[in-house]
Amino acid sequence: MKDLKDNWSKWVQGFILILLAIILYKILDNFSEVCDWFNNFFDVVGPFLAGILIAYLLYMPSKKIEKAYKKSKLKIISKRARNLSVLTIYIIVILLLIIIINFILPVLTKSVIELTNNFQGYYETAIAKYSELPEDSFMKSEKVNEFIQNIKNIDLSEYINLSKITEYAKGAINVVSVIFDIFVAFIVSIYILIERNQILKFIQKAVLAIFKLETYENIEKYFNSTNQIFFKFLASQFLDAVVVGILTTIAMTILQIKYAPLLGFIIGLFNMIPYFGAIIAVVISIIITLITGGISQALWMAIVVIILQQIDANIINPKIVGDSLKISPLIIILAVTIGGAYFGVLGMFLAVPVAAVLKILIEDYFDYKIKSKYNVQ
Repeated sequence: MKDLKDNWSKWVQGFILILLAIILYKILDNFSEVCDWFNNFFDVVGPFLAGILIAYLLYMPSKKIEKAYKKSKLKIISKRARNLSVLTIYIIVILLLIIIINFILPVLTKSVIELTNNFQGYYETAIAKYSELPEDSFMKSEKVNEFIQNIKNIDLSEYINLSKITEYAKGAINVVSVIFDIFVAFIVSIYILIERNQILKFIQKAVLAIFKLETYENIEKYFNSTNQIFFKFLASQFLDAVVVGILTTIAMTILQIKYAPLLGFIIGLFNMIPYFGAIIAVVISIIITLITGGISQALWMAIVVIILQQIDANIINPKIVGDSLKISPLIIILAVTIGGAYFGVLGMFLAVPVAAVLKILIEDYFDYKIKSKYNVQ
């Protein structure tokens, strides 16, 4: 009987391996069709994934508002704390969107349109000023001169103009579809926030049913740690970026630098990427200021921005972010470099929290192996 069971088990395992080999062969043989299927699938579930992301980002502020409502002495408020907290957080989000759309976005749009329309003139002026430099200038080295000659005859207006950008946008975006997807994403996020306890309980039951208790406890532990790390990082970096962007915009406006709001926005946005983001933003801002305002304005702008970056690095960022990630600057630089090389800007942004999670997993694994190897309690 035992031999029969062993043989049956081997036959089942063999059948599963053959089936997996056939599936793998079919996937490789029809790789383009499989990719198309996955693209269509993600297009369909995209709004649901966006809804999950929105709910995740709004979870912590919603939770804090809910706690405040639960402390209310009015039963009508304390009993409906969950629904009221979700309603409150969405009112705040809608008000912020209204402020952005009506006050911030028009200023940024105006700067982008003006910069785009005048870019050819700025470009030609920069080339003319370069031509006027003395022949012995370090800027007229062979490599720099070769680079300038390669781009000198390019008519940027053929590629950068408002009408073409509008055409690209119209061709790339189906307005009705986008509006519908946004609507679905917000509805999904509302339901997730309201029913989050039921959803978490279902996931916990599923994990507990599939895995052993010890495995379940480890999954819960690492899930909570990962969630805490990601949310602290995202929230703190975003807040830090807003503060830096506002301070930079004010400083550049005082210096009467052209496109100050746009440059402040760029610096604030890129500041969310540790170390490299600030360098990239400063370089972009210096180039734009150099071609729009000349060397003196670019120099003053660089000095002010570097000072603000130092204030942020030594005072603002530590106060907002703190040492919550507890990760070495060397690991951060390595993580951002690898993340940027393989996954672009998004990889640079998410590299730090991912590295922090991996650090916890690796340290716990080493601790486990040392304890098991040397019988350390």
